[in-house]
Amino acid sequence: MAGKDLNALFLHQLKDTYFAENAILKALPKMMEAAQSKDLKVALGVHQKETEEQVKRLDQVFKSLGEKAEGVECKAIQGIIAEGQEVMDEFGGSDAADAGIIAAAQAVEHYEITRYGTLIAWAKQLGQSEAEGLLKQTLIEEENTDGVLSDLAEEAINPKAA
Repeated sequence: MAGKDLNALFLHQLKDTYFAENAILKALPKMMEAAQSKDLKVALGVHQKETEEQVKRLDQVFKSLGEKAEGVECKAIQGIIAEGQEVMDEFGGSDAADAGIIAAAQAVEHYEITRYGTLIAWAKQLGQSEAEGLLKQTLIEEENTDGVLSDLAEEAINPKAA
C-alpha cells in the first residue's frame, strides 16, 4: 500500500499528539479551577505553560518535516479528559477531589509519555534528528510533571483525602 509506511504513521501520530496537546490546554484551566490545594493549582499552572511550549515545539517538528501543523481527532485523550471531568463533577469540593484531579492529570501524562516515546523511536528510525531532539525535550517535561504530581499526591493530597 503506497503511503502506508512508517513515515505516514509518524505523521499521523504527530497529528494525533498535536490534537491531544491542544485539548489538554483547554482542560487545564478547568482542573486548576477545581483544585482545592494551592500547590496543585501551581503545579497545574506550571504544566499549562509547559504545554503551551510543547505545542510550539510540535509546530517546529511539523515545520522540520515540511508539513502543516494540524491535528487529527484523538479519541483517547478525549476519553481521558472526560473521565477527569466526571471525577471533578462527582467529587468537587471534597478532600478527595484533588486526589482525583491528580489521578486524571497523571492519566494524561502517562498517555503523553507513551506517545512521545513512540514518536522519538520513529523519528530516530526515520533519521529525523531535529524532530527527535524536540520530542525528547517534551518527553522529559512530561516525565518530570508526572513525578511532581506523584510527590504532591503522596506527601499531601492523598493523606488529606484519606
